Amino acid sequence: MMLIYLIGSLLLVLALALNRKKWINYGLVGLYLILLWALTIFAAFHINETDLTYFTFDALGVLLLIILSIIAVPAMIHSKIYVEQHQETGGVRAIYFVSIVGLITAIGAGYLANHIAVTWIFAEITTLSASALIYHHRNKLALEGTWKYVFIGAISITFVFIGILFLSLAIHQTGSGNLSYSSLYRNAPSINPFWLQLAFLFIFTGYTVKLGLVPMFTAGVDAKDKAPAPAAALLSSVLMNLGFVGVFRVYTVLSNSSLHHWVNLVIGIAAFLSLFVATVYMLKVKNIKRMLGYSSIEHMALVMLGVAAGGIGYYAAILHIVLHALVKSSLFFQFNQIYRVYKSKSIYQVGNYIKYNPTGALVLLFGFISATAMPPSGLFVSEFLIFRSLFQAHQLWLLLVVLILLTMIIWAFGKNVFKILFTPPVGFDDTHVPIINPIESVSQFVLLALAMYLGLNPPAEFVHLIEESLTLLPQ
Repeated sequence: MMLIYLIGSLLLVLALALNRKKWINYGLVGLYLILLWALTIFAAFHINETDLTYFTFDALGVLLLIILSIIAVPAMIHSKIYVEQHQETGGVRAIYFVSIVGLITAIGAGYLANHIAVTWIFAEITTLSASALIYHHRNKLALEGTWKYVFIGAISITFVFIGILFLSLAIHQTGSGNLSYSSLYRNAPSINPFWLQLAFLFIFTGYTVKLGLVPMFTAGVDAKDKAPAPAAALLSSVLMNLGFVGVFRVYTVLSNSSLHHWVNLVIGIAAFLSLFVATVYMLKVKNIKRMLGYSSIEHMALVMLGVAAGGIGYYAAILHIVLHALVKSSLFFQFNQIYRVYKSKSIYQVGNYIKYNPTGALVLLFGFISATAMPPSGLFVSEFLIFRSLFQAHQLWLLLVVLILLTMIIWAFGKNVFKILFTPPVGFDDTHVPIINPIESVSQFVLLALAMYLGLNPPAEFVHLIEESLTLLPQ
């Protein structure tokens, strides 16, 4: 099935690149979504089977692939709305859809890759695809954001490659030349700890550009700001999940070695610094898209704190990335409507949104409640479990500081959101405010409701996928 998916995606990308007719483009995108869902359903019914040698439908990969397929549908719908609102030319529209299909394809394949080098290859493809989306507006700011993302992305992917080389050297010393994850798990106790430490530091640092952690978080925030909102929704959700997969699979290797405590310390420090940075920027940010981008950094920091704490934190971390992807993508989709009303990303130039777009305002309000993990948000459950894992790991001082930082983030986030919703905008001419069809907000309500449902009343199959994703970790 993987061969059909990859070849089919490539053919659809070529067809999109060569075609300039609007409705044919939309039809090709529809065919791609059918192909993506066919792979997802096939993978769900063939758990733990290997396909095309380098891909395995393991529980974590399948779970994230399902979330990717769910988010891909509204991403394409809002992309259609976006290109039509901006009256894009056939060539620009073709490049946009080629890039977004390429991005989704690479992310899905990266989830299922069972070899560390294959994950690296698809992570590099996401950099190239995302770069084209960041440069979509073709202005000076877009060019600056694109070059920054390409430059930092190139450095990060080089770091991952260096880490893989060190890991290859280490695994050869054990008498094995196989860099598949299953081989690395088996040989973890016998791998030289020095080379293993060195490899993890490079791999972890490289993937922080996708995951959104210190030290390479800046490129991701700029990318989400400059890219069209439907593309930014993917960058801030499913692409960050690919960064998590890249780190988590290597983390699982080290957790089965004598370096378990050391690797927890490394990712715990990076996560805490990322949470601190997110708090500082959230307190002063006045750009709506960047605010959402820094909020994503906060959530990924919490995820890695859960992983570092261990125990129930492992379960909470995977639950959190799933729920966050649904919530944050819905907020970015809603930004499309906010921009159409005010033609601005600045907090200073928006306000009274509940008057101009009541349905969209409810999405923003419910999205804020969900993103800040207030009950009845599903993220409340995953965050509570992360706090519990820190408590059980006797990290009480860390837990206290984390709670203080999160309180500051909620205050800063809430101040900006309520400014958008209820404060009358200064100098805004509301005589030509576009009427936005409430149907455009349906997909966002669905995503938010799904996040709530999976957090508060998760189906047994969903829980089983998460638990099976953790079987290789020390209990």
